[in-house]
Amino acid sequence: MPQSDGGLARNVRGRGGRGDTAFRVTLTALAAIIPLLFVALVGQLLWSAWPAIRAFGARFLFSSTWDPVAGIYGAGPMIFGTLYSSVIALVLAVPLAIGVSIFLTEFAPVWLRRPVGTLVELLAAIPSVVYGLWGIFVLIPLLRTYVLPPLQAVLGWTPLFSGTFFGNSMLAAGILLAVMILPYISSVSREVLAAVPPSQREAALALGATRWEAVWSAVLPYARSGLIGAVVLGLGRALGETMAVVMVIGNRHDLSLSLVDPGYTMAAIIANEFNEATGLQRAALFEIGLVLFGVTVAVNALARLLVWRVARDSAAGSAAL
Repeated sequence: MPQSDGGLARNVRGRGGRGDTAFRVTLTALAAIIPLLFVALVGQLLWSAWPAIRAFGARFLFSSTWDPVAGIYGAGPMIFGTLYSSVIALVLAVPLAIGVSIFLTEFAPVWLRRPVGTLVELLAAIPSVVYGLWGIFVLIPLLRTYVLPPLQAVLGWTPLFSGTFFGNSMLAAGILLAVMILPYISSVSREVLAAVPPSQREAALALGATRWEAVWSAVLPYARSGLIGAVVLGLGRALGETMAVVMVIGNRHDLSLSLVDPGYTMAAIIANEFNEATGLQRAALFEIGLVLFGVTVAVNALARLLVWRVARDSAAGSAAL
């Protein structure tokens, strides 16, 4: 006997309802994997680092002693080296990256924007070990022969350029990191500047401003939060870089403001010593990893929040117009 239209509709709704339920449960389970992985990672780091946390307490973050023979560990030089090299990288990379972004979004001809933007973004595709090799065979000889002699002749009396340059140094690591984070800052900055409503530029130009004055007085203030987010995102990238920094920074447990002295970073010491570490030393390395994890997550979350604020404000402004 043929099925009525009402019965057929109920069967279709029943199959559709079961399919929708299975689909929703599957997606929920997949979405829950990410926070579960995050919690599992934090839990593993805490569990593995707990012996060092219990043994050294808060002084672990400030002590400069790293003595596996005596069983005394302090992460002060590595934390300092990570922050110092990242700040050097930002000082060098931010003006260049934002300048390139302004040029490509505001002044460059249309036919030039895509090739130059692509070339800048290709820097992010180069493996870090290749950057390290470039640093060893090109950057360090260049610094030793042409850059540092005149700088030390003029500024050698300052703490930043005092000492003897042997090659691997904080300056080499900072320059290498600047090259590596430049495409990240530039790419995000271009997106932020492109999201600024055209009315901002048009209003400034209508008041008699030049192109540069319009950018300086209308575009950049509107995009300030997003540009700061791009810089902070580059900082997060610099904080976690490992291989290239290991190859050029010198890997010495020392606290020094001099750019020509070797240094150490948190990622570098984990890469260098983890395979041979046992007992309390291994726990100390896990604690360094926990500190690095917390810093990078906080920095990246802040950057994403700032960029999201610019995108939200841009969308609200466009809707209002």
